[in-house]
Amino acid sequence: MSAEADLGAVFDAHVGAEFEQQDIDATMATMAADPYVWHVPTLMGGDGYDAVRAFYSGSFVGKWPADTKAEQVGRTVGGNRVVEELIMSFTHDVQLDVLLPGVQPTGRRVELPVVVVMGFEGEKVAYEHIYWDQGSLLAQVGLLDPAEVPVAPDQARALRERQRA
Repeated sequence: MSAEADLGAVFDAHVGAEFEQQDIDATMATMAADPYVWHVPTLMGGDGYDAVRAFYSGSFVGKWPADTKAEQVGRTVGGNRVVEELIMSFTHDVQLDVLLPGVQPTGRRVELPVVVVMGFEGEKVAYEHIYWDQGSLLAQVGLLDPAEVPVAPDQARALRERQRA
């Protein structure tokens, strides 16, 4: 198995521990000794093992809506990094501070393109940078009027259509 395939397998094990197993110990077992996690649009995450563990425990692992799905659009593996483009979909029926800090559940359906950049030290996750368009998210949950500002709340649909072309 190549080094690139190994990093993809570690990425999958890490995300599986977060979302499928919802196991903080299994998630942390995939990480380096001094990791950081950074959700760029909301500045949520942690820096250092204890802070990342506290973030996962308090705000991330097991905190997502029950119907959360991640649809892979593409993955690039190289050197010491995996970049994954995906579409996250869920019903905003729980408070989700990682994406919408302090916003009470709206009950609205969300489909959101997300990019995850995961860096490695050997075969352990050293960092994660997670990006999405906060304007699109705010419009989808009804907190921003797309008629008033230049946002595109239907990015996921447009991305899927383009991928099929």
